[in-house]
Amino acid sequence: MAAPAAPAPAPYGLRFPVSARVRAAAPARRAHLVPLLAVVALLAVPPGGPPGQGGGTVADAASGVLVLWCLVRAARARVRPLTRAAAVVLGLPVVGICAAAATAHDPAAALPGLVRHLQVFVLVPAAVVLTLRDRRDLTALAWALVGLALVQGGLGVVQYATGTGASYRGENVRAVGTFGPTDVMGMATVVAYGVVAAVGLALGAPARGRVRAVALVCAALLTVPLALSFSRGAWIATALVCAAQLAATGPRRVLGASLAAGALAVVLVGGLGVGSAMVQERAASIARVAAAPDRSVTDRYALWAAAAGMWRDRPLTGVGLKGFPAHRDGHAPLALSSGGDTAGAGVAFRRQPLLSPHNMYLLVLGEQGLLGLLTIAGGWLALLVYGLRRLPAARRTGRRLDCALVATGLLGWQLVDFLYADIGGPSTVLTAVVLGAAAWWGLAAGPDAGPPAGPDTRPPAGPAPGGCA
Repeated sequence: MAAPAAPAPAPYGLRFPVSARVRAAAPARRAHLVPLLAVVALLAVPPGGPPGQGGGTVADAASGVLVLWCLVRAARARVRPLTRAAAVVLGLPVVGICAAAATAHDPAAALPGLVRHLQVFVLVPAAVVLTLRDRRDLTALAWALVGLALVQGGLGVVQYATGTGASYRGENVRAVGTFGPTDVMGMATVVAYGVVAAVGLALGAPARGRVRAVALVCAALLTVPLALSFSRGAWIATALVCAAQLAATGPRRVLGASLAAGALAVVLVGGLGVGSAMVQERAASIARVAAAPDRSVTDRYALWAAAAGMWRDRPLTGVGLKGFPAHRDGHAPLALSSGGDTAGAGVAFRRQPLLSPHNMYLLVLGEQGLLGLLTIAGGWLALLVYGLRRLPAARRTGRRLDCALVATGLLGWQLVDFLYADIGGPSTVLTAVVLGAAAWWGLAAGPDAGPPAGPDTRPPAGPAPGGCA
């Protein structure tokens, strides 16, 4: 007598009881994604409050609801929601963050930083891991990122065309979307996420399918607002990651995509004149950052030197969370200016103080020391390694290749962009979502290609890695 077949592995993430899933209609089986997709969608809402004053947004509030929702469901399930590896990697930043907060000179200033860092690097990523169950969930999240990028990017193109964007070289032409001139990287980040997600979806889809065509069109459209954001860091990160995504799928696609990208650039810049003079000048300035840097680059070098000086003073735990502004002047060279000019997009002219080094790794090193850098950046490196380890199998079998390219691509983009930027502003919560998507793919995604085609009538399975049954 043949041995009975082993039961199929349970989907990952927090799940309703089987009886409820059997009775639920197909759309209802995706209702668990509503809190997560709400976080993404609410980033299209303009942030409230005075410009440049920080504070929470509706997307931040939605992320709090997402975390609370997952905590309640995990408590009701009464099983361990995360695997040991996921718990270690996602919980590792807590060590450095709490140590930096405890040793800060100003505990009152460090407390908001403690909450923000736990939100971005621990709580929201863990909630995303618990929310996602299968391939369809991750692709739904990827399309949500593309949709948000199209909305913000479309607004940015209108701003450039009508002269209602942020000020750039005396003209209100910089595309910033709803984020305003005090967060010029916000729209660039959202649009870059959309490009990377669209490219991953296109490369992982069937060669002649409708999904590939739609994703390629979206990626091509998003290159316009990305160019009009005038963000050199976003350009570099997007180009490198998209090239890596292409290389991961084979050399033939690299050649074809390179020819298509060149033709697109000729049409957009040469034919339609999309920001030709300013975009070309901004792109050319990338090669002059060492020989003839502009004021923004000079300030950035000075801020980097200040962060390094803080680390040398307190190498183990740094100067404490939110301590960079208070210690900046004591470590910065004289070349540092007093601030940057911001104007346009409905905001009057004001001087924006330079409160961070615009490099996430140096910010962590200066404020949290070696302990913080090893725990936070070490966790990111672990996520990248776990994700890349699963990429060859996805490429070989063709199953969930889109998930692999989207998750590792988004994480790779963030790690490259952190060389030129740090957390801050309304778009920061989206960084937490991206880290969670990468964590799900590397640490919690099961071997299945997706859920069963019909209703699942199997008896409840034991706790699955990365989720609770």
